[in-house]
Amino acid sequence: MLKTYTYSNLDMATLARLCTRNTDSSGEISAAVNGIIQQVNEQGDEALIHLAQQFDGIRLRAIIADSAHINAQAALVPEHIKQAISVAYQNIYSFHTAQLVTEKAVETMPGVRCWRENRAIERVGLYVPGGSAILPSTLLMLGIPAKIAGCKEIVVCTPPQKDGTINSAISYVLQLLGIDNCYMVGGAQAIAAMAIGTTTIPKCSKLFGPGNRYVTQAKIAVQAQFGTAIDMPAGPSEVLVIADDSANAAFVAADLLAQAEHGADSQAVLVSNSALLIEQVNAKLEKQVALLPRKDIATKAIANSYAVLTDSLEESIDFSNAYAPEHLLLQTVTNELLIPKISNAGSVFIGHYTPESAGDYASGTNHTLPTSGFAKAYSGVSVDSFVKKITFQAITPEGLKNIGPTIETLATLEGLQAHKNAVTIRYE
Repeated sequence: MLKTYTYSNLDMATLARLCTRNTDSSGEISAAVNGIIQQVNEQGDEALIHLAQQFDGIRLRAIIADSAHINAQAALVPEHIKQAISVAYQNIYSFHTAQLVTEKAVETMPGVRCWRENRAIERVGLYVPGGSAILPSTLLMLGIPAKIAGCKEIVVCTPPQKDGTINSAISYVLQLLGIDNCYMVGGAQAIAAMAIGTTTIPKCSKLFGPGNRYVTQAKIAVQAQFGTAIDMPAGPSEVLVIADDSANAAFVAADLLAQAEHGADSQAVLVSNSALLIEQVNAKLEKQVALLPRKDIATKAIANSYAVLTDSLEESIDFSNAYAPEHLLLQTVTNELLIPKISNAGSVFIGHYTPESAGDYASGTNHTLPTSGFAKAYSGVSVDSFVKKITFQAITPEGLKNIGPTIETLATLEGLQAHKNAVTIRYE
């Protein structure tokens, strides 16, 4: 099922092609998204209601779901699901709380003291996808670090269900987070609304959340057009598994399919130094995909995926670093030796008994991660994503005498006399 390429035979053009995904070479997605953004900019809430009807076939009675709506929906959640969500909540909370670090002040020279302090972004917008799958886990992954960071206002947008209500599990997470309102808007129009602001939806300083290619393009577009900060360009999901002949082929196949079932444009890549393992994984894929409720979606994604046969695990790591996967799974006998060689990945899952699903739901790490090669420059969402780090400095008279000549010399070198005078006048 997975077409196999041999790493040693890959020319640069083929390597580049294999590492490129989810492009919009025709400009079709960009054009559609820009049209949606323009509609929202010009028509506000009216556009949101129209687009919900156009794309989702839903006639919205209201854009906002208030606390009464949320509470009523949350009450529908079975107890065993509440318990599972609560366990995930605690694990995610524990992991992210550890990210709150108070940095020490540094005296760079006598009398010159510098330090940094965190300040939460006051209003953030969280997008929770809800197309072919409902994702309360994404709200946990975004809402918990936002709460820990201390954001004053958290705006949540998620597509409504066909009956015009918020999904009950998402409503329960909203309750846990203490978020009283939610906006029933999905897709690129949700991103536009949070970036621009409408009568109902507040304008946000930074937007968070994964989505399809239209959502990703919308985030990139509003950043360029309106200066709205975004967490990262997080598009369709992807996984890369590095495995040797010690790996369990059934485990590997299951991990590949776990991402393939997200969407037809998801990608699952196997990189191995064992031709036999690749053959075994393909056999397991064929058996497992046939049993999936979302087998049509997964089959399309697998058709868009591939395997790479390498001569060594070192070559496997080289390919992975070039690909820069959202999720990287290591299933080899030398995992610990490979870890230091990983330079580009969103999140890494180590060992035969560490499925990627653990990170998606409940281990504690964040599942909002860079895709499409952006792991070369971006990190996954964390508490740091929701704060600004402001630098401070305080200089005593003695400190100014110590550092002043250096400032004056450099200001003179650059021809900026007023900069020099700001120091000199204090001597006088």
